[in-house]
Amino acid sequence: MNARLFAMPGAGPFARSVAANVPLERGELTTRRFPDGETYVRVESDVTRRDCVVVADLARPDEKVVPLLLVAATLRDLGARRVGLVAPYLPYLRQDARFAAGEGITSVYFARWISGAFDWLCTVDPHLHRHPTLAAVYSIPAEVVAAAPRIAAWIRREVAAPLLVGPDEESTQWVAQVAASAGAPFVVAAKRRHGDRDVEIDLPDLAAHRGRTPVLVDDIASTARTMVAVARQLTERGRLPPICIAVHGLFAGAAFDELRAAGVARIASCNTVHHPSNEIDVAPDVAAAVERWCRGGDIVDDVKLEG
Repeated sequence: MNARLFAMPGAGPFARSVAANVPLERGELTTRRFPDGETYVRVESDVTRRDCVVVADLARPDEKVVPLLLVAATLRDLGARRVGLVAPYLPYLRQDARFAAGEGITSVYFARWISGAFDWLCTVDPHLHRHPTLAAVYSIPAEVVAAAPRIAAWIRREVAAPLLVGPDEESTQWVAQVAASAGAPFVVAAKRRHGDRDVEIDLPDLAAHRGRTPVLVDDIASTARTMVAVARQLTERGRLPPICIAVHGLFAGAAFDELRAAGVARIASCNTVHHPSNEIDVAPDVAAAVERWCRGGDIVDDVKLEG
């Protein structure tokens, strides 16, 4: 394939996992800060008439977005044929409506920036709510890789008698899919959020599942307040210490330590955000999408993800 793979700072581990599954030449890229805080970019590999794939870790995105856009512009300026973005975690999806007068709908604005800089996008389980698909806000082809099959395989391998626990009603269909693939029962909690760090959880009756290990599965662990609340309730009910799984383990501030202190048995995350809890590798599925695009195939347009 006449394509090069470039890793933005912090994205090296995921880029290496992708490269291990698809025959792309690695491109060399230098970015650094000038003393006044501006970004310096240098592409050190020939990209003339080549497809280029940029892998970016966009957790805590604000300091990363300007360098990313400058790299995309530089690749185009140096003659790249097409430039694609692999962002395993896609930020700026929470503000998908104007909840109060004067607020910005930042999911739309961010999508415009990315759509103007890249030819296609590949991500893993974006946190869609009011936007039915990425196509509702992104004007470039966008492929969504589902983490559920890899999570289910991990559960089958690592947990002898699991009981999957969904954090809220919106997660029902997604958790049901993981549970069916893992061959395990599931329950769904009711969640009431009163603020970024104030969450109430009501668990259903678990009497029919005595002796099973609770496995809490959520798409994003940022403050981890939902997981902490569920873990504490399970402990109070005398259940086995739960296992917590997050697709995107952001773990803002002391969230990871607080979750461990809540009495969980194990914390595992997909490798969409580099973190010590990464145990579930979704890079092979992302690599398949990248290879399809680089070989001239069509991007599989994103589908609505329930939950």
